[in-house]
Amino acid sequence: MDYDRQDVPSIGQAGQYSPQGPGAPPPPYSPPPAMPAGYGPQYAMAEPPRRRSGWRIIWGIFTALSVAANIALLLMVIGVFAFFAAGDYRGTFTEKVVESGPRTDKIAVIAIEGIIDTDQAQRVYEELKVAREDKAVKGLIVRINSPGGSISGSDRIYNEISKFRKEQGKPVVAFMQGMAASGGYYSSVACEKIVAEPTVITGSIGVIMGHFVFGELLEKKLGVQPVILKSGQKKDWPSSFTPPTDEQLQYLQERIITPAFERFLDVVTVGRRDVLTAEQIRPLADGGIYTAPQAKDNKLIDQIGYLDEAIALVKTMAGLTKAEVVEYREPFSLIGLLNAKTNVGIKLDRSTLLELCMPQAMYLWSGY
Repeated sequence: MDYDRQDVPSIGQAGQYSPQGPGAPPPPYSPPPAMPAGYGPQYAMAEPPRRRSGWRIIWGIFTALSVAANIALLLMVIGVFAFFAAGDYRGTFTEKVVESGPRTDKIAVIAIEGIIDTDQAQRVYEELKVAREDKAVKGLIVRINSPGGSISGSDRIYNEISKFRKEQGKPVVAFMQGMAASGGYYSSVACEKIVAEPTVITGSIGVIMGHFVFGELLEKKLGVQPVILKSGQKKDWPSSFTPPTDEQLQYLQERIITPAFERFLDVVTVGRRDVLTAEQIRPLADGGIYTAPQAKDNKLIDQIGYLDEAIALVKTMAGLTKAEVVEYREPFSLIGLLNAKTNVGIKLDRSTLLELCMPQAMYLWSGY
């Protein structure tokens, strides 16, 4: 086989590689061609760059929130245990220690706060039941800060306190804190002694009743005309659709106001019988309020002072030198907390509307 010498490389004089024979200069250097994109030295496909997924971010946020929620739950559980560790749990209440002393001799504090209604009366009943079952309780303080409220609620509280005194034979002292007017005073006279803060407002011995009349608004403004069917003339007295007549007002005075007022006078007469007569009480029962000094001068209360004075008085009456003073509190409850949040606001259902329109006689100071 013949070969073309021009195609065969040769070695030059200097030992250089030359395709054109001896003495020919070497060809210029040319870099190797670039590799295609995505190929490495082994001609393997390179892995494409990773992109961050939206689901990964969402999952991270969810995980962080879950951890935070668990930490909050743990702190809440610790708080609940700390709450119960701070006071003795009895039935549906815990005991908050107001003043340290021997556990064998206790003075229990029961609170009446805000408007007196059925729920308030039920709470007092339950707290008195706890105090009755605790044999270490040697005396009782009823702490009152209320402008009064319903007649039935006030009377029920008065009855429960009176029954406790009669059954237990233990000293019971009322401590007026801020306000103890009308139904608040009604409740306090069930106690053996009454101590009031210097700035307290009390008295307001009397009955109040009122209601709204919507007749003109409904007919002239809204074009609504109420239709009332009744079995007797006095069935709808007083009515929310027509202004009351003099006959209706006299009827309400005789059937509701006067009996409730006389009941109030009887209760005060019994409660203050050691210092006041019925004849002395009646002039004081004009519905007016009294400051603590005025109430003391008129013998509606026994002493002006603070909680420490009330505690000292109970100790003296019970023959104690030292005692542990405890106040009953409702225990913390997650269900109660949720209910408190969900019950915020005014619920205008049929019962609420009827309650707003219905005339109510109350032992309540209207200046509250």
